[in-house]
Amino acid sequence: MGALSTATARNKQHDVFRRADSGLAFPEMPLDSSVTPSKPKQVTESEYWDKYYDYADVSYEWNNGLLEEKPVSDHENVLMYLWFVELLREFLRVKRVANLTVLEMGFKMNLPHKTVIRKPDLGVVLNNNPIPLQLQDRSYKGVCDMCIEVVSDSKPEEIERDTDTKLGEYEAAGVKEYYILYTKGDAMAFYRLNRHGVYVPIKPVFGDVIQSQVLPCFQFRISDLLNQPTPEQMAFDSVYEKFVLPYYQAEKKARQAAEEKIKRLEAKMARLIKS
Repeated sequence: MGALSTATARNKQHDVFRRADSGLAFPEMPLDSSVTPSKPKQVTESEYWDKYYDYADVSYEWNNGLLEEKPVSDHENVLMYLWFVELLREFLRVKRVANLTVLEMGFKMNLPHKTVIRKPDLGVVLNNNPIPLQLQDRSYKGVCDMCIEVVSDSKPEEIERDTDTKLGEYEAAGVKEYYILYTKGDAMAFYRLNRHGVYVPIKPVFGDVIQSQVLPCFQFRISDLLNQPTPEQMAFDSVYEKFVLPYYQAEKKARQAAEEKIKRLEAKMARLIKS
């Protein structure tokens, strides 16, 4: 998934502006038209960091010398992504064990057969990671402990990149867990490294609950990625109650206890009056 729907807004900045009163025309500032999904541009790593890493209009990754554009996901997948991001934030508000990288922050992977720079849609960096994520970082200098990608499905090669290419790259780099989110088809998948450093599918428990080992106690239903319940709905759900809105839970329980106490007092008073 690319920079969500902001690419459309950014492209508007490159419209041709004309002033009727003066007859002046300001020419369009074109995108780098030499870069297309079917014709990636070859650049050095230093060129990528200098010119393309934070390119204004398109999000680019770097695959061993080739630029690769991160396409935009459809609205349905974006909604799933936003729900999952908020769920992780709820967890990390309670369990302050990690920090998140989102969308435009990349990290470099020196793999046995190539070097790549990827920008996962969502990354998790544990506090005990050997290379901490710093507040001033514009790219992460280590390897994420967990990566989440939302499948972009405009073209078959985009699906293959998220489900196959990045799967192999994250595995080789030692990313402990890799989640692939997708609202349709069979591409949705959840992997973790086994003791041999090979990705194996995470087996759901209690029907369709995925439990993380990178983030102990973090769990979610696969079906909820599609249903997207509200935090208030999840607060008293056994799958989420340990980390979603704990203060809301406490306040509601206290309010219920107070209401029950009032009812008991009212019942006692009624008995006394009758006697």
